[in-house]
Amino acid sequence: MSSPPSVVVEIHQQVHAPKEDETNFLEKQRKVTVSFSHVHLYVDSVDDVSEYKKLENCLNKFTAEVLEKSNIPAENVEKEEEQQKSSSSSSPGIKRMEIRKCREMWKSTIYANNNGENGKGFPQEAEKGEDFISQNRDVVRQLLVGFGFRVTGARMNIIREEEEGSSPNDTTTTGNINGCINTRTVLVTSKDPVGVQIVVTALDQGSNLDDGVVDEYCHFNAANLHRFFSQHSNRQGVAVLAFEVTNGSIETIYQRYTLLHPSLLIEGKSGEVQNYNGFKVLEVYAYYKGKKCVTDADRGTVIRFVQQQQNNHCSSTARDQEKYISCKLPGITAVRAVFDDYISTQPAYCDHWVSNVISRTGFLDTLHDTLGFQPKVDFNAGVVAAGEAQIESTVTGNTSNKSFNAGCSGDREKALKDQSQVYLPINNALSPVGHVHGFIQEIGQGVQHIASRVNDLPSFVQRANDYRKVCGEGFTFLNIPRSYYGVLTMEQLINGIQEFNSNIHDCSITISKPCALAIIDACSHTRITSMEGAVNLDLSSHDIISRLDNSMDAVHFEEYEKKKDDVIRVILHSRYANLYSLLGDRLTTQTYIDIVRNQILVDVQGGDLLFQIFTSNMLQRKCGEEAPFFEFIQRVCSKHIAPDGCPAKLKPGCGGFGIRNFLTLFLSIEVSKAMMDAKRHKDDRDKKHFVLAQKMVGAFTDQLNESNPILTEISNAMAGEGDARDKMERAISLSEDKDVKKWKEAMRAFAKKKEVGNTNLMVCSAKYKEIMRKMREG
Repeated sequence: MSSPPSVVVEIHQQVHAPKEDETNFLEKQRKVTVSFSHVHLYVDSVDDVSEYKKLENCLNKFTAEVLEKSNIPAENVEKEEEQQKSSSSSSPGIKRMEIRKCREMWKSTIYANNNGENGKGFPQEAEKGEDFISQNRDVVRQLLVGFGFRVTGARMNIIREEEEGSSPNDTTTTGNINGCINTRTVLVTSKDPVGVQIVVTALDQGSNLDDGVVDEYCHFNAANLHRFFSQHSNRQGVAVLAFEVTNGSIETIYQRYTLLHPSLLIEGKSGEVQNYNGFKVLEVYAYYKGKKCVTDADRGTVIRFVQQQQNNHCSSTARDQEKYISCKLPGITAVRAVFDDYISTQPAYCDHWVSNVISRTGFLDTLHDTLGFQPKVDFNAGVVAAGEAQIESTVTGNTSNKSFNAGCSGDREKALKDQSQVYLPINNALSPVGHVHGFIQEIGQGVQHIASRVNDLPSFVQRANDYRKVCGEGFTFLNIPRSYYGVLTMEQLINGIQEFNSNIHDCSITISKPCALAIIDACSHTRITSMEGAVNLDLSSHDIISRLDNSMDAVHFEEYEKKKDDVIRVILHSRYANLYSLLGDRLTTQTYIDIVRNQILVDVQGGDLLFQIFTSNMLQRKCGEEAPFFEFIQRVCSKHIAPDGCPAKLKPGCGGFGIRNFLTLFLSIEVSKAMMDAKRHKDDRDKKHFVLAQKMVGAFTDQLNESNPILTEISNAMAGEGDARDKMERAISLSEDKDVKKWKEAMRAFAKKKEVGNTNLMVCSAKYKEIMRKMREG
């Protein structure tokens, strides 16, 4: 079977032309606007609220003790003699917990709150210091420990009162809920309850569809879970993507589905607009099984619309609880929550939600028909190939009418919190191998991951890593090869550091090749570097000098001694050399180290930066199974002057969606799977397949390294094209014909650069596709 071009960054100006019979609805469509509301997870089990409050209580007490004893030095804190200019994108250095001492503090806290027993808050691997096991976790507990989120709402048959002897500030709940409820639900949010909202629901024990119990709120019925599980190979997952209708009428959306996509309306009462005490809810199926309007609806993933009627307020048992819950989903009762004061515990906000589907264009058309969403030219990823795995991807969404001043710190904070700009990346597979194909084959179409943004990603991730190691709960993150950031090479030692400017000492050390080779060998022998040349991040310059002084051979010691300062500078710089070649002095040395240590991906588009990280799979029962995951990002929008001479407006989605990192994500997924295969084959003493898995890891890593500079060229061209378009549109509005022509020519020039980059990337992808094919067949 012939394959499509490996990589083509496609520009879709319009994917749907309105038919004549839709004309009357288009004007109404434009008047309906939506924003992110919440995601709804269906899981195996949800614990009592009181159990989660016990854990939150322990976490708050533990954190208070850590802060009180903050004079304890962090374990192996980075010692840097070099200081660069401070950067607004991250704090200069993140303090890390001393894991062993903090683990004992956590253990004592758990004992004190569980009558001398470990309880659920201290898993066995934490006590023994064993590797973290991601499978069969309670995702609520993971969120509470890993990210500092809290349970702020619930719907169960009984929500128990405060724990006996507990402070109301620690475990206040809202009392009993009465009625016919056959599921158990909690709402989990970050510090800002109107930010990310994760609703988690499980079947109530003993729930039976035949018992006639029907929840008054259709969206909490047990039948929904049974339907989702039946369509998703009985797997847990992200079952519902929910949007708030902020302008216009939810009935207009219902009318558009009725006219254009009636097959996507859910059967029975749930497929109609429901009224609940001042709130309206509409649920529809998200995808078709294949071609739109021809195949049946996929009865798995659901899109939910929620609209609050004007002048309606949340109802709760206590008025002061309103601040704890946004109350946009009817039926959830507020639960008081206390968040810890740890400096890295941050609020998170919805940024984009990603789907893996069979028909990408069908979903794009459906969203255009019903919500007016359009593909975003700047953010389209086109076709991406990782080895033999090929996918298509397009980012669609609305166009928010909100704007913020890039030069105003208050506006930058508002932009962080604003969730009116909706982005929905959509993937489909083009090959019978790879993550997207495997996801759809194993569990069906659905939500691949949920992306949220925070203010300071490096410290957010450091907190998650520390709490996981201390508490034995939380999340691990996707493994990114150190070669993505930089490794020590002979060329660096011979040629020195290619500086962006003179702010850092120009290090052209012109060391001889034999001496450079001796230094490389000494670094490897003394474990300054790993086998692939990655420098140990826990070593200071003094540590490196001490090891090299005691291990350099006599033949090359004199030359090494003369160039020692420059050699050490090159070794330290190699830890993030690839990132520095991309970003230069925009980040401090310490920020670079924090990024590398926490395996954060970095991209730049124009003057904007994007930091990204992906958790390992969540809701996974067995290792190796396909499952959804979380993504967290930080957008660092540049401060620049617009063509009219005024401070530019903050561009929604500044920094893009990581065109460089898009391939990195899928390559890293394949690398992680190959590494798991290698470990399994090694344990099984299957030498043949162990060697094959190792070769696959190497090939994926090589493709990543070779693709990065090409992806940078494409990203820069896309940013230039978008900037030129903005300037051309302004010139058109001012009737400045000369400038219109100028910027049209600039757009064409950037488009040509992008085309050249695409061609180069196709060649690279085809090369590694063939390499992988030969490996599999050989």
